[in-house]
Formats: sequence, structure tokens, C-alpha cells
Amino acid sequence: MGVVWFTGSLASILLFLWVVNKLPSADTSVAFKFDSPLQTVPLFPLIDSYLSYFKLLPKRVRQMDPCVDEAKIVKETLHAGSQVVPFRDGTRIKFHYQTRKLDGTVLDDSRETAKPMELVLGKKFKLDVWEVCLQKMALHEVAKFRCDKSLLQQYPFVSKTIRDSMKPSEQRKHCCGMTIQNEGIGYKDLDEIFNCPQDLEFILEILSIENPEEYQKESWQLNDDEKLEQVKKLREKGNDCYSRKDYAAATEAYSYAAGLIEQLMLKEKPNDTEWLELAQLKVPLLLNYSQCKLLDKDYYAVIEHCSEVLDKYDETNVKALFRRAKAHVGAWNPEQAKADFQRAADLDPAISGAVNKELKSLQEAIRLKDVEDKLRFQKMF
Repeated sequence: MGVVWFTGSLASILLFLWVVNKLPSADTSVAFKFDSPLQTVPLFPLIDSYLSYFKLLPKRVRQMDPCVDEAKIVKETLHAGSQVVPFRDGTRIKFHYQTRKLDGTVLDDSRETAKPMELVLGKKFKLDVWEVCLQKMALHEVAKFRCDKSLLQQYPFVSKTIRDSMKPSEQRKHCCGMTIQNEGIGYKDLDEIFNCPQDLEFILEILSIENPEEYQKESWQLNDDEKLEQVKKLREKGNDCYSRKDYAAATEAYSYAAGLIEQLMLKEKPNDTEWLELAQLKVPLLLNYSQCKLLDKDYYAVIEHCSEVLDKYDETNVKALFRRAKAHVGAWNPEQAKADFQRAADLDPAISGAVNKELKSLQEAIRLKDVEDKLRFQKMF
């Protein structure tokens, strides 16, 4: 069954939403990633309720009758596995895949990029047929699956997303409903199977199977309570690393924790009670992160994150002012440094001694720089 095209702005918007998934929700977001976290490719679930209304897609694979499943997905074992592992929701599977047309033409091969894929069961992954196939396999097994075309309408878009992720952002082609209708997906072989649906073969090799308790979940897999618990653990980890002077590890822990808090804050209305409670958790993470960056002499990062604390959450935060002042000295913004030091001392007279010491040091640095500038100017003539 092919895609039925509709004219009109509503149809274009719906198809656009289907292709690029612009309506993810908190409880349905998933991710489909490569080994490197820098190449994570988010793939949100299809907006099934919209598309089923127009009868554009078949039912989800996992809802199929088992007999129909066997008829539409035919397995051939190429290499026996080493261990049968029970699957359940949350199981993470790492695997290589090769996609071929029935004439042997290879469409995609993860081994060519040396980037195995990862999939977490039960997270409404976009290509259901892969979940079904993988659950028919054992660890280290290699198997070939011939899949009926009625299960594969989504494959061209999954493949496009993966291929595009390998390219620089400026080389990625914009994809919306009207673009597909007029120009195609952007890959000739994918346009062919999109316009003329056909059965495909997948050769899959399972590299590893991990139960939910055997790996650290990524942020997209966590619910709100789990994110808050993870923030607590990350802050403790960051503090421990900082005490051991492992500033790089501490920076990473604080940064990840702050990112989790930011995800939770996006769900709340700014300045509501819940938002303010989350902000109170985020501020110390930003301050600790800034302290690590200050020790690393990354002054502009310190200025940025301390300014976030002062501008968004607490304009009278003395630690943020003091650390930003020191960063302004390092970045040689002496006037801004003086203003922040003075403001910090005004808010907390107990640190006046430390502030006066910093100001004297800054004044001496200004004097020396003036001397150097005069000498340099004299050599020009």
C-alpha cells in the first residue's frame, strides 16, 4: 500500500509533522543513536493518530496478529547466536544492520561507517519492524529477514535521517511535505522505494544486549523522578571529583546535571512554584560548573554561566558575582571586574577583605599594563 497524497495546507502540515516529527511528547520521546554521543540522532514516534485518520499507515507492527507477523517477516539464520537473552521493555540492543533490495542491491550498511546502531525496546521506535526482528534473535546471532513492503513505509525517512546525520549540517536537505512531493526525499534509491514500495531484506547482527538495570539510562529514557534522582547523584559525583581535583570529570557531571534540570524546567511555567524549585537546584550546579571552568581558565564560559545565574535566577548571588569578576579579570575586562567585585562586597561585607585583595591585585595589573603599553607605543617611533 503506497502513500495517498492529499492537496491543501492541512495535508502538507500533517505530512511534514510525520517526516520530521515536530510534536514529541514527554512520555513518547525516544532516541536512535550511534556509538559516539556527538552523533545522537533523535527519532520521535510517528503521529499515528493523525496519519491513521487519513489511513496513510498500517497498524503498528507490535499490534499485528502473530500469524500475520510470521507471514510478513520471514527469518533465515545465517550464524547461530551464543546465548538466548529474554527481552523486555527497556532492554538496549546494539546491532549492525544491512538493508538490501531483493535483487541484492545494498541500500544501507552500518559496517561501512563502523557505527553500530542502538535501540531500546518499548520506547516506540520509529521503525517497528526492527524491534520485531531483533526480538527473534539471540546474542551474537546473524540473521536475514525478508519483510513485507506493508511494514516498511517509514524506512525511507529513517534511512534519510541516518544518512543526513553523517553530513555537515549545511549539506543536509530540508525535508517537508511539499519538498517530498515536488523534489523527493533527497536520495534517488530512497525515492524509488518510497514511490514504489517493495519488500526489503535486513541482515542484522546483535552485538550486545543489556537489561535496563545493566546500563546507565540516557536523559531521553528517564522520567521526571528519575531525572531528579540522577541530578542528585551527578552533583555528588561532581563534588567528589572536584575534591580529588579531577576538574574535567567534575565539569562533565555538573554540566549533565544542569542539562537535566533544564529539561524539567522547560515543562513548567517560568516563575511558578515548580519552576522556582527547579531553579534552586540548577543555580549551585551552574556555580560549581563555573568554578571548574575558572580553574581551567575558560573565562568566557564562567562569564556566560554566572550571568545566567544573575540574570535569570538570583541577581544578588554573591558567588556568581565574585566568580564572574575573577573571570572578567582573566578576560581583561577590568571595569566589569571592578563593578562585580564592588557589588559582591556591598551585598556581603564579610568578603570585603577578599574583595579588597582582588581589587589591589587588579589595580597593580592595570598599572603594569599601562607601562607595557607606553613602552610599546614608544618603540613605534
